[in-house]
Amino acid sequence: MRRAFLTLAAALALSVSPLALSLGPVAVAQAQGTPAPATLVADTVFIDADGRLTAAGSVEVFHGTARMTAGSLVYDPATERLQIEGPITLVENGGATILLASAAELSADLTDGILTGARIVLDRQLQIAAAEISRSSGRYNRATRIRASSCEVCASNPIPLWEIRASRVVHDELAQQLYFDNAQFRVVGLPVFWFPMLRMPDPTLARSPGFLVPSIRSTSGLGTGIKLPYFIPIGDSRDLTITPYVSSNVTRTVELRYRQAFRTGTIEFNGAVSRDDLEDGNRAYLFGTGSFALPAGYRLNFGIETVSDDAYVSDYGLDDKDRLETGMDITRTRRNEYILGRVVNYRSLRDSEDNSTLPTLITDVTWHRRFAPALIGGEGGLRFQTHSHHRWSDEETDANGDGVVDGRDVARASIRADWRRNWVLDNGMVFAGLTEITADIYSISQDPAYDSTVTRVTPAAAVELRWPFMRAGTAGGASWVIEPVAQIGWSPKSAADDDVPNEDSVLVEFDEGNLFSLDRFPGADAHEAGLRANLGFSVIRYAVDGSSLALTLGRVVRPESLGQFNTSSGLDGASSDWLLATQYAGDGGLTVTNRAIFDDNLDLSREELRLFWRTDRYGIGSSYIWLEEDLAEARSVPTSEWTLEADWAITDTWSAAIEGRYDFEVDRAARAGLGLQYATECVTFDLSLSRRFTSSTSVRPTTDIDLSVVLNGFGSGNRATAARRSCGG
Repeated sequence: MRRAFLTLAAALALSVSPLALSLGPVAVAQAQGTPAPATLVADTVFIDADGRLTAAGSVEVFHGTARMTAGSLVYDPATERLQIEGPITLVENGGATILLASAAELSADLTDGILTGARIVLDRQLQIAAAEISRSSGRYNRATRIRASSCEVCASNPIPLWEIRASRVVHDELAQQLYFDNAQFRVVGLPVFWFPMLRMPDPTLARSPGFLVPSIRSTSGLGTGIKLPYFIPIGDSRDLTITPYVSSNVTRTVELRYRQAFRTGTIEFNGAVSRDDLEDGNRAYLFGTGSFALPAGYRLNFGIETVSDDAYVSDYGLDDKDRLETGMDITRTRRNEYILGRVVNYRSLRDSEDNSTLPTLITDVTWHRRFAPALIGGEGGLRFQTHSHHRWSDEETDANGDGVVDGRDVARASIRADWRRNWVLDNGMVFAGLTEITADIYSISQDPAYDSTVTRVTPAAAVELRWPFMRAGTAGGASWVIEPVAQIGWSPKSAADDDVPNEDSVLVEFDEGNLFSLDRFPGADAHEAGLRANLGFSVIRYAVDGSSLALTLGRVVRPESLGQFNTSSGLDGASSDWLLATQYAGDGGLTVTNRAIFDDNLDLSREELRLFWRTDRYGIGSSYIWLEEDLAEARSVPTSEWTLEADWAITDTWSAAIEGRYDFEVDRAARAGLGLQYATECVTFDLSLSRRFTSSTSVRPTTDIDLSVVLNGFGSGNRATAARRSCGG
């Protein structure tokens, strides 16, 4: 900067008269052929007899990442100092640091000096007002008698919601830290806390050791407590967060979170150790996840979930999970190929389930490829799959009476080939042929009801006819698409034989997605058998306003019933129940879907209704489900539940959210929650209230209250998302 101004002065003195320079806007820079560390732009520039350079009118100085604007500027080459009159704005690092002042005396490179009547604005959030700010080494900004806040302050709102007043503050731009001396924290003008010394990160800092935002949690089981997390960065790629949690009901907990980023992936572990008066001894949990990119497009994922006791998850509000999953998988997904290998272990937290008799250890390998056969056309697929599950029990009988042998273990290898081709006829009909064949080999142990080794081959084929009609809407009219579909499918009746235990296809969903499928069983243990006709049609209406209404109606008809399906599925009998699915999608963000399964007498066996509505100010999501009782699906009474989730932006600063689940069969709420948030440019206030009403021997009814207050403007993670308040006119 010094060389720039000296060269500038010499060039002006030798080649241009001061009078000529004062006649209009002038822009000057370093001579061509040498580096240009600085640029001066002003309306008028002249040099006096002592060699002092004066610039006035819309003065701008550019140096590296710094840009300064001012009313006037005087450069004295003898002292290498700048005398600057305001209003002054000095912007550094792309706006991360902004200094405002009424007058300043600075070095030629803008790194040292004093600014009076000054303010520092950090990351366009935190403002520090001071009587005087001194700069040194281009790194430190020292201010005296300061007021710091990220709240909007103006004549109509002179008292900020919060502020820090201190006798001195030092801003280290390199370390991105703020050091306060004799600091007083005020809320709406009232002193609340005093600190002899206080260190806080500036808003541009992403990672720094120190305390994070505390939160208050009150539960009916653990009482009222406080969490105070402490963040510890470990290099650029790792960090550890330690959170002591102390509550009134003799609860002492230390929570830990460890994160690490690698060149090809990330890991994260969350855990805690607790002592409380709910259970005897130490209690703990550990949850962990990881994901890594492997060569050749593969990805490795793993997860760990373990707890010391079944009630820990619900007591400490970790999750609504009642089954934990620990395992690892390797996958690769391409346009026409999918590969999966996984090992997973489940642990049930439900009182009604015994982990020793559940298939808790599971392994799977899948290779699936899609291709276009050159000779016969259409689209083909080939899938190879292995599966095994293991129970820890050695019992060869059904000792617990749940209908499943307690210690049965199963391993399976399968290969399936499928093919489909469509032909468009002259009259617009679409004719299709499809077929598949599956070969399985099973190894079954600890169940005398089945052979130890079972092999089977199951073919299936179908023909399908579709006749789509479309009526394009006239000006201002709607468009219609109507498509009747008839499909005749076949597989041998022997596919219904109980040669192997059915453990992965017990629960069958009948919906518009599998109405025209060769096999409606979700797994590999059961295959749909016999001759059947899948009949239905769909209607879609597209309105000119962008909304649409879709309807699908269909059923399955067979010559005879082979007794493969449960009554509640809607697929039992020679003729299935009717499936009616509708969906409305409005241009205003409203979506309503409904799926009903009913017989010829209009008696329902299943009903699902979902509603979602999203606008700029609010969102509503609600669903209702009704299922008839079915002992085959472990449902002794009907299921009738309603859920609701909603959020509302009440104003630019206030928002609310509610959630709930109500069980009509027991005539009580299962869960309810309420959240309230106040967010401005300087503070975020979060309050949540939730209540779980259900109970068991390991799960207690609880009421949770959580409160957190975040002062926006300290640390990069505390940037407010609410609209910034305006002083207005």
